Amino acid sequence: MAAREGARAPALADGVKAVRAAGGLVRRAGPDGSWQVLLVHRPRYDDWSLPKGKSDPGETGEATALREVEEETGLRCRLVEEVDTVRYEDRYGRPKTVRYWLMEPLESPGSFTPNDEVDEVRWCSVAEAVKLVSYDHDRELVKWLESGG
Repeated sequence: MAAREGARAPALADGVKAVRAAGGLVRRAGPDGSWQVLLVHRPRYDDWSLPKGKSDPGETGEATALREVEEETGLRCRLVEEVDTVRYEDRYGRPKTVRYWLMEPLESPGSFTPNDEVDEVRWCSVAEAVKLVSYDHDRELVKWLESGG
């Protein structure tokens, strides 16, 4: 598996490359002991989603997930387990693969600074997150966590 993760994106017709990405289903226990989920708001698309982003050349999925979650939310996290892989075409028609890990914040999580990519992060109850997320695949991951994941 490590060879696949670190491999370059395969070239497609006309030199188009597949997009590899990774992200996190970041959870923490809320005040009542039920799970809360961390969502990010992307002003460019005006959407709410799980934190995720493109892999750098040669970067593993695990490293991408940890880096992207920290870059987008300011939180340093630990990986719990890989939970899903989503495949779809991006808005340019390129095949995109996003691997997701269940993650939990470390004790010294860092801090969030709004920017052009992500202008808000929000801890939500699972029920609120299901209603708020913009994409079906994110919604299904949040529901998975609700069902006992």
